[in-house]
Amino acid sequence: MANLDDLLVKTSRTFALSIPLLPEPCRREVTIAYLLFRIADTFEDAAAWPKRDRIAALSEFAALLRDPSVERARELTGKWTASRPIDHDGYMELLAETPAVFEALLACEPRGRAIVTKHALRTTDGMATVVERTDHRGNLQLRDVQDLRDYCYIVAGIVGELLTELFLLHGPQLVGVRRTLEDNAVAFGEALQLVNILKDADDDAEDGRVFLPSKNERGPIFALAREDLARAQRYVSALHEAEAPSGFLAFTALPVMLAKATLDRVEAFGPGAKIERAEVFGMMADLEKALDARANPLATA
Repeated sequence: MANLDDLLVKTSRTFALSIPLLPEPCRREVTIAYLLFRIADTFEDAAAWPKRDRIAALSEFAALLRDPSVERARELTGKWTASRPIDHDGYMELLAETPAVFEALLACEPRGRAIVTKHALRTTDGMATVVERTDHRGNLQLRDVQDLRDYCYIVAGIVGELLTELFLLHGPQLVGVRRTLEDNAVAFGEALQLVNILKDADDDAEDGRVFLPSKNERGPIFALAREDLARAQRYVSALHEAEAPSGFLAFTALPVMLAKATLDRVEAFGPGAKIERAEVFGMMADLEKALDARANPLATA
């Protein structure tokens, strides 16, 4: 069976850093969820495939989520990998290991498996609607801020809802802050996605994916990202208030710290700007110190 942690490292940057901070069984469930979302995203991004093939693959993947089967996953994987849908070795390796991901999913505790499957299916169906909107060349042009937010919900807001359900499942002490977590879950996911979109705007545009208005009209998007990051901070603070497992705090606080620093850099220097590796290690050290002291890791963020 494939090593899921190895697949995580080969297909992610931020999540490869943050998911291992979670306690089991949440760590395993979130790893599987990320890989399922990444498979669906690979079909959405499959620039080498015509539109109809991308939609067909998303439909087949959705059917597999509705009725999980390792044997059926093997059949579909052979079909999907026969022609290379995307130019990324890590994504292609993950696609080839789809049966192993489903084997791991089926081995999960039933309640956790149901949460992961439900939300992975919602995102897969949503991604199919996004692909439907592309032109004959596979290009996508979002219309306005609400259109951008709708897109962010499909690819990231749902992730916030998934994580919240898993946290509540495995953290019964969170019942007192349930409302705060649920109220800010979508904004948490939207914040991280908006920062990525602002950072990658030029590269996305070159690939025919225009998510943002012109460069001179992006002020409201930066403002929305900062508002969402403030709500993400409230999400983390609620976890701290309820004495959530330190792994829940570490997992949620680190991406917020990285996103805030990235947003500052992109606003100052434009798309493509990134934070340095040394800064990332510094943030991780600060996070560890805060958690050791049982302090809110974002208290001064």
